[in-house]
Amino acid sequence: MGSYFDGSQPGPFGGGPRASGRGQGASGGTPSGFLGLQTSSFTDFLASHSPGLLPGRVVPAAPSDPGVPGGAIRDLPHATTIVAAICDGGVVLAGDRRATAGNMIAKRDVEKVFRSDEFSGMGYAGTGSVGIEFVRLFQVELEHYEKMEGRTLSLEGKANRLAFMVRGNLGAAMQGLVVVPLFVGYDEDSGQGRIFSYDVAGGPYEEHRFYSIGSGSLFARGALKKLYADGMPAGDAVLACVQALYDAADDDSATGGPDLPRRIFPVVATITADGFRKLPEAEAAQVAEQVIRERLTNPDGPPAALRNG
Repeated sequence: MGSYFDGSQPGPFGGGPRASGRGQGASGGTPSGFLGLQTSSFTDFLASHSPGLLPGRVVPAAPSDPGVPGGAIRDLPHATTIVAAICDGGVVLAGDRRATAGNMIAKRDVEKVFRSDEFSGMGYAGTGSVGIEFVRLFQVELEHYEKMEGRTLSLEGKANRLAFMVRGNLGAAMQGLVVVPLFVGYDEDSGQGRIFSYDVAGGPYEEHRFYSIGSGSLFARGALKKLYADGMPAGDAVLACVQALYDAADDDSATGGPDLPRRIFPVVATITADGFRKLPEAEAAQVAEQVIRERLTNPDGPPAALRNG
């Protein structure tokens, strides 16, 4: 079976101008040369000139193949838990800092939350090296579209572009190089924050109120069910997300909690009408330290009210 990028399969990156979004030259023939491709998709542009640079294009041999060490793919660093919560006038995105390789801690200060453009951001869970490629390619994809079209994509359009990229990595994902993003943004049309999740085949699926991905997502979502309130201010949503990450780290060994001795704290960002804002390290540390102080007297975290007063 061929790849999405070599023209042997239909799909967003498949062969043919209509399927791929590739235009024709002024003479009516297929343009040639580096500047001949008329498309607002940088992914299609890259696929036509250097397809090997796309995530998932070069699929490694299966772990069972001769000469490949057993568990080589399994032992690649993997990023874990990302949480997001809609707040009053925007959305909060946060991620822990730990990357694991098998049962070992591969890195303690990984960043998994990134700016996509002025009004959107993304986090990822899965194979770290592929995840970074996705982030960088998606950032360029949005910039390229804006330059070619003279306007920005809608938030749903951005979510769909990311879905095509995730689908293009399906072959690699089936061999173990799985990356699943969580995309969030401020919708300028509605004035609200929105959350989009994905499966390995693309998606996307719009989530409401809050969501989490990664190995600790089950525990993080359970915490947010008790802590989240509709229309909560951005500051409260930030605190709830950090509390959820703490609970995830409490039960999932692959999720890292705040590390006071090393001064490593979750990466937190807010996206509102003012744009993407990553909390400075000192501000993120202040929130994390507040959570830790409260856990000294209440290790299981703040309780939810059993009855509404």
